Amino acid sequence: MTISVFSGKMGRWHYLWELFLAGNIVALVLALAQAQSWHALSFSSVMQHVLFINWILLAFAAFSELLQSKTRGLSMKMLMFSGFVLLQALVLFTTLILNVLIYFGENFSLTGLSADVLTAGVVLNLSYGVLLGAFCFRYLYLREQWGRQHHSELNSRIQAMQARIHPHFLFNSLNNVISLIAIDPDKAEQMLLNLSRLFRASFQELKLVSLKDEIDLCQRYLAIEQMRLGDRLNVEWKLADIDQYAQVQIPLLTLQPLLENSIFHGVEKILTKSTINILIEILQNQINIVITNPYTQDTIKLRQGNGIAIENVKQRLEAYYGQHVTFQTYAGEGMYTTVVQYQYK
Repeated sequence: MTISVFSGKMGRWHYLWELFLAGNIVALVLALAQAQSWHALSFSSVMQHVLFINWILLAFAAFSELLQSKTRGLSMKMLMFSGFVLLQALVLFTTLILNVLIYFGENFSLTGLSADVLTAGVVLNLSYGVLLGAFCFRYLYLREQWGRQHHSELNSRIQAMQARIHPHFLFNSLNNVISLIAIDPDKAEQMLLNLSRLFRASFQELKLVSLKDEIDLCQRYLAIEQMRLGDRLNVEWKLADIDQYAQVQIPLLTLQPLLENSIFHGVEKILTKSTINILIEILQNQINIVITNPYTQDTIKLRQGNGIAIENVKQRLEAYYGQHVTFQTYAGEGMYTTVVQYQYK
């Protein structure tokens, strides 16, 4: 629900921990306000407030996750309102249950449990719930606004990068199509179909797609480059756990820019036959992607000065998966290696 909607793209656990930390600070402030001085403040009072608020936050996060699929179509205002009502309901329910348990612990029986005993502290705890709700939802709202701004800026950088790269690739591909029309019209037609699919994807809105679709897009791109480079380009795919690729998600155009980078800075600069190796595997909830291609000392210097695609892919992965992203590059013994790892759950 609210927590999932606001923080799902940016690493929900990171922000959930921030909420718990802030909630503990609120608990300390409330306990201090109740004690009215530092000398009168007791450890048991602080722990009561800490446990109560952390339980409310934990229950709220759990119910939000369970109800996420049922609240996707709601507007932001309705999400805020329903989340606030859920939070107050949890406070009320928890207070009533605690009163029952305390009464039973003191009397070993529920006989004589009155409405006054059952509802003791309800008004005070609901006021705490209102305060906690105002704090939490203000925090989540600001996170959402920051996320949207970050998303907008990232999308603008992507469009700027596309405007620089696409003409170069498009002109080369069209020239190849023209040369193939008279020689092999079937290949020319297939190349145009692949080119159309690639450009249609590149101009789509930034989003998550299945790993299967992303690989299919990369294979279309490599088929275009294969016609252009001929025997100079050899691609070896090592795909593990293929049956899971349809369920695993990845940001659109994550692999393709990395492969384009490997061809432009590696294969094109070497006149002999070159091989690009692509390893994709799933270990528990982690995706491991390893791309290797040949390089020379001259081309590695050029690569270091032209890292737009690499940085763009890294930023997009971090935008969706937060701190659970590892992006590294290695150069050694004539091979350049790019390693991408992220946790998709």
